[in-house]
Amino acid sequence: MNAPTGLRYPWPEPPAEGEAIEVAEGVLWIRLPLPMALDHVNVYALDDGDSWTIVDTGFASKRSRAIWDKVLAGPLAGKPVGRVIVTHHHPDHVGLAGWFQSEHGATLWATRTAWLFSRMLQLDEQAVPAQETVAFYQSAGMDPQILEARRNERPFNFADVVHPMPLGFKRIKEGDVIRIGGRDWDVHIGNGHAPEHATFWSRDDNLVLSGDQILPSISSNIGVYATEPEADPVGDWMEACERLSQYAREDHLVLGGHKTPFTGLPLRMRQLIDNHHGALKRLEDFIAEPRVAGDCFPPLFKRKIGAGEYGLALVEAFAHLNHLYQTGKASRTMREDGAWVWQAKA
Repeated sequence: MNAPTGLRYPWPEPPAEGEAIEVAEGVLWIRLPLPMALDHVNVYALDDGDSWTIVDTGFASKRSRAIWDKVLAGPLAGKPVGRVIVTHHHPDHVGLAGWFQSEHGATLWATRTAWLFSRMLQLDEQAVPAQETVAFYQSAGMDPQILEARRNERPFNFADVVHPMPLGFKRIKEGDVIRIGGRDWDVHIGNGHAPEHATFWSRDDNLVLSGDQILPSISSNIGVYATEPEADPVGDWMEACERLSQYAREDHLVLGGHKTPFTGLPLRMRQLIDNHHGALKRLEDFIAEPRVAGDCFPPLFKRKIGAGEYGLALVEAFAHLNHLYQTGKASRTMREDGAWVWQAKA
């Protein structure tokens, strides 16, 4: 393999709303808006001849459905959507999968974990956070004012942005070879950002559909949540990056869930791995003095964390602390208020 060169971005501008850019023969790049700091998600349509396969879907909202109606009539030329493939369970990727199933007759393909998580969370609507969620926030040392506000406000619910999902899906798993858009694709499973995250590597040309497992200029959020407070997604992430890096080629055109398509994948895989090793080392130095997770933003993010980013930053700090603890580099004790206090081992 040639020595890694820099990342390159063949398309300086994304597709306009309701339009598409053909990034390879029969492969269309479409962008949908998100109401958050990361204000978009990339989805892809692949031409199967008599129908389209859609990879990821965007949020379920009136605006997203209106954009899809425009795309279906325009770039997709009125040809039906026969299949939706979901890379992972996050709502910006699975939000309209059920809509395509129930309103357009599409089949849904996903990993088993992605489908189970999606359907469970879509059905689990909450008016206020569950007691276990509040206890988890306490264990992370959440700012008391933020915690008090969150106790009594409606939390983020999948049901708000994910269309009801009918029963039935086709499972995707590691080692599968799937025919999409006139190409055979190897399925390789990632982890860390989301459990059992599917990525697709074309055997016939240089395309990679990476979802959020591989992004070009931002780091995918890696968090621990009340559903599995002892999880080590950072360890899962680094294992997946090391494993997936063996498939990376300089000429790969990576079609990710956010930002823009890029080449230079071997370098990017090394960056993704090194970035977290560096963050862990900075964090280990930082907790030479005892800290709760809510104290640990400076060494991890090296910038001010605003109110809109606080929740994601907190679960990511907790994830990195869990990794240090589970690899024997840190200890933890619980304060009287229920917060874990972490300290590097001498």
